[in-house]
Amino acid sequence: MDNPQKDNYNSKYLFKLLAEYRKSVLIILIAAALLAVLFSSPLFITPLYKSTAILYPTSSNSISKVLISTTFQSNKDILEFGESEQTEQMLQVLNSNRIRDKVIERYNLMEHYGIKPTSRYPFTKLNKLYDSRIKFRRTEYNAVRITVLDSDPALAAQMANDIAELFDSTMNAMQKEVAVKAFNLVDAEYKSLCAEMALLEDSLNVLRSLGVLDYESQVEMLSQQLAVELGRNNPQGIKNIQEQLDILAQYGGAYYAINERLDNDRLQLSLMKTKYEEAKVDATEDIPHKFVVTSAFKAEHKSYPVRWIIVTITLLGTFLLLIFVLVILDRYGSFFRKQAAGALEKTQETKGSPQNS
Repeated sequence: MDNPQKDNYNSKYLFKLLAEYRKSVLIILIAAALLAVLFSSPLFITPLYKSTAILYPTSSNSISKVLISTTFQSNKDILEFGESEQTEQMLQVLNSNRIRDKVIERYNLMEHYGIKPTSRYPFTKLNKLYDSRIKFRRTEYNAVRITVLDSDPALAAQMANDIAELFDSTMNAMQKEVAVKAFNLVDAEYKSLCAEMALLEDSLNVLRSLGVLDYESQVEMLSQQLAVELGRNNPQGIKNIQEQLDILAQYGGAYYAINERLDNDRLQLSLMKTKYEEAKVDATEDIPHKFVVTSAFKAEHKSYPVRWIIVTITLLGTFLLLIFVLVILDRYGSFFRKQAAGALEKTQETKGSPQNS
């Protein structure tokens, strides 16, 4: 159990000790405060201004799947905010080298941060400063906060807004790398199918020029006419009909096969055309991938360093250190003085002994 009398005794002891050395303590604390104010001034620490932009990702990355496709079933709306998965994707892209390199190049950050290219490990220093001054964090509502610290408040706001825009262009660039290749494949397949259908149509036209117009209906009709001519015993009529039937027998199979192939190709072309239109939209159109909830603006006052916090921590640390030193000196100072006095007496006795005379 704690002893209240002992705690009270310790408090009185500390107050008494501080009262005894109050002038020295006060002078040291004032000096510490002045030094803290001096070393936290712009002479030693560059003031930084903070700008923040807040974004929400969209729920879908493909406009064709949501707006054009009739075969792709999705309950996502392009106007809906994204959820946790899309937020994580946004964070990964914002932290990627694609955006980092563009920001560094656009704002010449190596020169802006005062890093000499000829110094040792310049890019390591640059990346560390970039990571310490440009941060991306997920909010509790699945949004993404872009925070930029810079010595120039207008530049900090501009960088935060530009990074938000770079997210869109970077996402579109990454998707187009895949979408363009996919479109080229679909385009080649679509054109190949169209060329094949044109060739089949040409073959049908040749067969039609030979008299094969509709194999099944022609065979049925000619068979009926042949029966009539046989009943009339008309040799010339029978001969004419037989010649037509011979042509149908010779080319009818080819006509039937080509016609069936064309029917299948027409169905395939309908499906391919849908894919073609979707792939073309994805390859040629850009869509926004974010909703800007809060745009960054020029800060009116610095965010770093917070001088009152530095001064407060310095005073508190100095005060605690002074208490520790004063307690040590009060408790063990007399012991050290006695030891020093004894050592001095022994030295003097040694010097005054007959051996030394």
